[in-house]
Amino acid sequence: MNHDIVESFTYLVRERGIDKDILLNSVEDIFGMMVKKKYGNDSKYEIVVNMDKGDIEIYLEKEIVSEVITPETQIDVETARAKSGEELSVGEDYVEIIPIENFGRKLVALAKQNFIQRIKEIERDVQYNEYSQMIGEIVVGEVYQIRYNDIIISHNKNELLLPRGEQIVKEKYKKGDTVRGVVKEVRKGTGGLSVIISRSDNQFMARLFEIEIPEVYDGIIEIKGIARDPGERAKVAVISHNDRIDAVGACVGMKGVRIHSIVRELCNENIDVVNYSADISQYIVRALAPAKIKEITVDQENKRASILVAEDQASLAIGRGGQNVRLATKLTGYEIAVIREEEEYDVDLEEYQTELGVEILERLLEADYKSAKDVLEANIDDICKKTEIEKEKVEQIIEIIRKGYEEAENEVDENKPAE
Repeated sequence: MNHDIVESFTYLVRERGIDKDILLNSVEDIFGMMVKKKYGNDSKYEIVVNMDKGDIEIYLEKEIVSEVITPETQIDVETARAKSGEELSVGEDYVEIIPIENFGRKLVALAKQNFIQRIKEIERDVQYNEYSQMIGEIVVGEVYQIRYNDIIISHNKNELLLPRGEQIVKEKYKKGDTVRGVVKEVRKGTGGLSVIISRSDNQFMARLFEIEIPEVYDGIIEIKGIARDPGERAKVAVISHNDRIDAVGACVGMKGVRIHSIVRELCNENIDVVNYSADISQYIVRALAPAKIKEITVDQENKRASILVAEDQASLAIGRGGQNVRLATKLTGYEIAVIREEEEYDVDLEEYQTELGVEILERLLEADYKSAKDVLEANIDDICKKTEIEKEKVEQIIEIIRKGYEEAENEVDENKPAE
């Protein structure tokens, strides 16, 4: 057992980095337990451990008496003299070295079991302390095992867990692949220690920005918010604390070289980098890029915003499957409603040449009436004055244009695709 413990001790100190003093205390506790079980709880003993020399000695101390009353702590003078070969007297201390063999196989086996269990607990505590201090930091490991949808990662001879929910959905792994992830959580349970790493967490993207963009690492550029659909699309809000440095430009890099390295790491996740603003209206408008916003109404008390966009910008603002507005909502913390602006229907006045005649059409065009709505919304007297057409005739013209306009508008409405 001496040999086994010394070998284990050396391995744990050298390979696992376990504190030498903690191990020594554990060894002393284990041997102390053996002494108490063999010689009683009140027995006096001393454990001397010298792992450098591979030496463990157990000293049992008893008081020499003429008549033994407490065997655990006393020994009679005749027995003491016989065992030591020395002329000992009553009242002196008798110290005996106890060989491991004296404890018997059963007790030695129990001690070994306790030692192994204690080492496992020490290793678990060391691992817990190590990874607890690394929460939020990136680790690089190798795929050791694929278990159902979870990935076991080998890192510094420890097993880390990359659960399905923390993976980027599109990624596929095979044994031996190198994987980077951020330490998200460290759990202690009855089944042992679990170190959870993540590639889908926002913190992973934040750490990648620190690695790839020196200004972020140095604190010149600050990440104010991240919203992600991992592996699909992300929005990152940044702000520069140096007026001479453009936050978005620094993050994207020359020809996009900086952001592309992050995109590649994240399985080609499309990343929109936007400038943060303390003005929530401006922040929401930026978050909805690349859509162009015509008007925004913000309810700060209920954290809601309504945005008005032109018909051709609605699909950009909403995004495929609602992705753009959903990510903007996550980024800003405001529930965003997108409202389409109805495009006003109009007809060029030249379309009425047949009904109006060339001469009337030319007079209207020369008076700057270019479309049906220009005529319908104008004052009759103004039309008469500008075109020098009689009022009765102008009224007939307006009725012709109105009738044609309404027929054309109804036809457009009927041919509109259902939403």
